[in-house]
Amino acid sequence: MQIPVIVLTAVLAAVFLGTAVPKLTGQAQMRERMDHLGVSPGLTRALGVLELAAVAGLLLGLLWAPLGIAAAVGLALQMVGAVVYHARAKDPAAMTLTPVIFAVAAVALVVLHVLEG
Repeated sequence: MQIPVIVLTAVLAAVFLGTAVPKLTGQAQMRERMDHLGVSPGLTRALGVLELAAVAGLLLGLLWAPLGIAAAVGLALQMVGAVVYHARAKDPAAMTLTPVIFAVAAVALVVLHVLEG
């Protein structure tokens, strides 16, 4: 197992676990942020569930790469959606850049998994 795959998996899993839990528990700050973006409470919970599933997929992907690839692709797509919501809310570029960075990191993980073969 390549160290970059392990490190990038751990970073992505930690970040998305940290964003999934507030979405699932309805934390006030997360509710305010999602309200600002125009995301309903139901969609917020669904995104939290998807992020939690992605975390599990990323970690299990260390044992079976196709699962890790699928989870990383799903996260990249979710981050593309986040960019769209931030752009529609006319958020500053720095705020919109955050999901772009995580999308790129998820795609990088896919590439690393594929190269690892």
